[in-house]
Amino acid sequence: MAEKIRAGPNLNLLVNNAGFGSLWYFHETDVRVQDQMHRVHVLAIMRLTQAALANLVPRGAGGVINVSSVAAFGQAPQSVSYCATKAWINSFTEGLAIELGAQDSPVKVQALCPGFTLSEFHETLGMDRGPIPRSLWMTADFVVDASLRGLDRGDLFVIPGWRYKLLVGVLKLLSGALMRRASIAASAASATGGFKDRCLVLWKDGPRLEVARVLGRLHRWHHRDGNPLASDSYRVSGF
Repeated sequence: MAEKIRAGPNLNLLVNNAGFGSLWYFHETDVRVQDQMHRVHVLAIMRLTQAALANLVPRGAGGVINVSSVAAFGQAPQSVSYCATKAWINSFTEGLAIELGAQDSPVKVQALCPGFTLSEFHETLGMDRGPIPRSLWMTADFVVDASLRGLDRGDLFVIPGWRYKLLVGVLKLLSGALMRRASIAASAASATGGFKDRCLVLWKDGPRLEVARVLGRLHRWHHRDGNPLASDSYRVSGF
């Protein structure tokens, strides 16, 4: 895949969106699952992004969107590797932006950090949506719109929804100790919200219809200036 991206003559946008989540305490989970998560969220993104930039930077056009999460701005019990790898995505993307700026390159990079997004993710995880306010749920279309508008503006971090922008702003103001206490308290509260008492792993593949719809929107967006979209592996996912 990396070599196809590196050599693609029509590549204009790479969206690194493949990933998965697990729900279990780190010391009790299968270490192979944790290893795989780091490989998918870190190594795969690193390799595919390097291949894309090797293609795009010499041509002086295009961009890379790395799908992160609001989880990148904190930590939570039973999601240690997920939060950590999403934080890595944010740091990695910021570093790339600095490098591209130092080279005066017009190529754009973005870390997309959505919150709860309507997809099959939570049903498969065994999570009850009931305790979560409806106002916190976003559609995939809403997230894509925010991402593409942010890419047009050159925004490095895109956090769809004003509620999540506010949440991240508050998290940034909290001290490390206070944030840890808040995370522990939130985890204790969520324990009564419908999580099944077992280890669960979920590949974040949205419904095929949802994927096709969002890919179509990406395709139309990139054809607005006659630039074809080239990609073989886009997957739309939730939080």
